[in-house]
Amino acid sequence: MITRVVDAGQAARARARMIERLRVQGIRDVRVLAAMQAVPRHAFVDEGLAFSAYDDTPLPIGYQQTISQPFIVARMIELLCAGRELGRTLEVGAGCGYQAAVLSRLAVDVYAVERLRPLLDRARANLRPLRLHNVRLKLADGSLGLAEAAPFDSIIVAAAALGLPAALKEQLAPGGRLIVPVGGADQRLLLVERQGNVFRESWFEAVRFVPLLGGTE
Repeated sequence: MITRVVDAGQAARARARMIERLRVQGIRDVRVLAAMQAVPRHAFVDEGLAFSAYDDTPLPIGYQQTISQPFIVARMIELLCAGRELGRTLEVGAGCGYQAAVLSRLAVDVYAVERLRPLLDRARANLRPLRLHNVRLKLADGSLGLAEAAPFDSIIVAAAALGLPAALKEQLAPGGRLIVPVGGADQRLLLVERQGNVFRESWFEAVRFVPLLGGTE
C-alpha cells in the first residue's frame, strides 16, 4: 500500500480551484459539483502524480489505463443526472475507484466492474478508507454489463465502444439513462434514454478514452 503524505489544506485549495474551473467550463449541477468537491482525487493517483491530481487532465493509473480528467467525469455524470436521480447505477471500468466514489454520493447503489484484477484490487484499496457502504466492486467483463444486478437506472462507461453494447442497452431500466463514449479514432459521448421499449439517442462532445475490451485478466 502506498502511504501518501499530502498537505490537507493544499489539497482542499486545489480541489476548490478544480470546482471553480468546472463551473467556468459549464458544469451547473450543484449535486455533481458537491460530489466532486467531497472526493479527494489525489488519494486515487500515485504519490508522484498527486501534485497534478486536480489539474484538468487524465492521469495514468497503470496497465495502459487512465483516470479521466475532472471535466469529463463531471460532464458525463451531469448528463446522467439531468432532472433526475441516478438511482441504481452501473459503472463499467472502475479503474482506480475515483468515479465510483463520486457516484456513491449521487446514487442509491453503485456497482462498479473492472476487467483487470490488479486495478480492481487498487480500487478496493483506494476506496476502503472512505467506507462507502453503497459501492460494490466486481471483476467482470464490462461489455457484458452485470446481469445479476440488473436492471440499472443509470449506466456509465469509462471506455470507448465501437458501438452501443447490446448487453448494456438490455440492462437499462425503463426511464433509465446510459452514457458511453463511442468510436475508434474519433469518439463522441452517446447518451441513451429508455422510454418504455423506445431508446432515444443523443450525441454530445468529442472525447478520448481507452478502448472498451472484453474478457478479464
